[in-house]
Amino acid sequence: MPYRHGTCRRERDRIRRRDRDRGQAALEYLGFLPILLIVGMAVVQLGLIAYTAQQAGTAARAGARSASLDQGAAGACSAAVSSWLADRTTCVPVPLGKEVTVTATVDIPSIVPGWNFGPARKTATMPVDH
Repeated sequence: MPYRHGTCRRERDRIRRRDRDRGQAALEYLGFLPILLIVGMAVVQLGLIAYTAQQAGTAARAGARSASLDQGAAGACSAAVSSWLADRTTCVPVPLGKEVTVTATVDIPSIVPGWNFGPARKTATMPVDH
């Protein structure tokens, strides 16, 4: 009978181990969750940086087009970007004889408080047409 008694003990030990390991997957997931959140926030922030740079290029072209027609660059720059970026946009026109160059600067929004990524700057040049 010792063989049978040992079998019961082994079975009991296996059940205890299984009960002990029951919450292990949940703890591993909780430990990995901060890493997933950081990676997700980084992806969103990189998307915001790329989108802001694209919007700065659009603002510079629109401002240069408007300034080349002698209609001013500031209004066209702000109107060319998304409404939530319009307050963060500045355009500086520089007349160069038969051309006008506009530099658009858009502050990059941050989803992490306290982090400053600086502005996105793009420049466009158009021939003066008036």
